[in-house]
Amino acid sequence: MPCLVAKSPYTAFARIAALFEPAAAPVPGVHALATVDPTAEVDAGAEVGPFCSIGARSRIAAGAVLGPGCVVGEDCVVGPASVLVARVTLVARVRLGARVRVHPGAVLGADGFGLAMDAGHWIKVPQLGGVVVGDDCEIGANTCIDRGAIEDTVLAEDVRLDNLIQVGHNVRIGAHTAVAGCTAIAGSARIGSYCLIGGAVGITGHLEVCDRVTVTAMSLVTQSITEPGEYSSGMPVQESRQWRRNGARFRQLDQLARKIGALSKD
Repeated sequence: MPCLVAKSPYTAFARIAALFEPAAAPVPGVHALATVDPTAEVDAGAEVGPFCSIGARSRIAAGAVLGPGCVVGEDCVVGPASVLVARVTLVARVRLGARVRVHPGAVLGADGFGLAMDAGHWIKVPQLGGVVVGDDCEIGANTCIDRGAIEDTVLAEDVRLDNLIQVGHNVRIGAHTAVAGCTAIAGSARIGSYCLIGGAVGITGHLEVCDRVTVTAMSLVTQSITEPGEYSSGMPVQESRQWRRNGARFRQLDQLARKIGALSKD
């Protein structure tokens, strides 16, 4: 029977499957139930769906699609052929490049988590930056990308974010990096290019991960990674009784290490 032989079968499958789900062409125009600020610019070739809101000084480029219920705040840019699927919110100063796809419920440009303690009370640190998303990126449903405190939060080209990811303020993610669901990246972290970040990974703030690093699921990154490779810290599941025994022994590790150290000196 006919068959296809390919060096990369999964890539070939992806290209073939795309033929069975062609992207719908934009239907140019602004829906009667949409609201557009007088100072906003909407290209004649863009599609703006019902219940959308476009704020002051924002620009919607040719071929862009805003699905139902999207909110584009002030000073935002939606680049050519980019798609906000539905109920996407660009809060303020968000710039999307070309062919960006943002799935339902995502929020880009909300305030970062900036707080200062003063006399026993929190003071909010104003978030003056924005969010810059490069060409060909994809952002999953209900993912949140905070705008920067002073500089911008930046995703380089072809970054792929899964659902339910938190990207803190001033984070930078390099080109062609993919991040799986439920990962949280704290503020001012720097992630390199061609990285693979597994699901539910935690990355603390103000550190750097170099290019071509893989972090496996449920890992916690608390210090910079300077060499490419695969890194892990999550504990694989095991039978409950064994886990409880190991947990009890874990509490004794320091004492055991001290005893072994003392014996090695004798």
